[in-house]
Amino acid sequence: MNEEKQHSQQAPALFDQYRTRGPTQPPTRNEMETVEDSPVEPPSAETSEVGMPLEARRALVLLLRQGVVMADSKRLAFEALCRHEALIAEYLGNIFMHMLLDMKAGIAILLQQETADRDEEADEASRLINKRTLSLYDTLLLLVLRKYYQERETAGEQKIIIDIERIEALLAPFLPLTDSSRAERRTLNGSLTSLKDKRLIGAVRGDDERVEITPVIRYVVNADFLERLLNEYARLADEAGAQTDEEAQDA
Repeated sequence: MNEEKQHSQQAPALFDQYRTRGPTQPPTRNEMETVEDSPVEPPSAETSEVGMPLEARRALVLLLRQGVVMADSKRLAFEALCRHEALIAEYLGNIFMHMLLDMKAGIAILLQQETADRDEEADEASRLINKRTLSLYDTLLLLVLRKYYQERETAGEQKIIIDIERIEALLAPFLPLTDSSRAERRTLNGSLTSLKDKRLIGAVRGDDERVEITPVIRYVVNADFLERLLNEYARLADEAGAQTDEEAQDA
């Protein structure tokens, strides 16, 4: 748990950066925002003149294209990002971006610089990572996966794997808030594919019924915000369920 708190303090939570400002009322459909995969068109690794070694330029190109570089799958690129962190940080700073580097977890994440003194128009003009609004269903899926990851990491697990049926069970209490039902596996599969594209989860080789939750999810929702939002959504789901029961009785 101490490690979890340390992650929350050191790393910016993307939901904290991009969610709608306001009191404790949770976002409803089309109000929650997160970042998409980076749409940046990177310089050529072979022709760039940014004063970096070739391995650093190639690693930078990969980071700009994917938004996330993980040591598990791209070890050489991740090691290059670590070795040339200062040069890469200088380059990214010139285009209003920065790299969050977690050497222990083996993750490099590309983030947009958030500057308080820039007005909204100037901020949009300099933004290379677009915002995308999450549906309520996708938001709930992300929250329950983050909660599960936190619980299993606290229990000492190194690789967090969850099966699809377990995900459905975790989502079930919140379904009164959505237009989906427990039986709609197609909706869940579509949302899981979207999270895979953002490298928040990964496939388990040879097993289509389970997914691995990657450490990237730590930086999307911090622990304090996770608990607060889940509690509020649970309260709203209970109210929605009670209202549905009353309407059924009146009918």
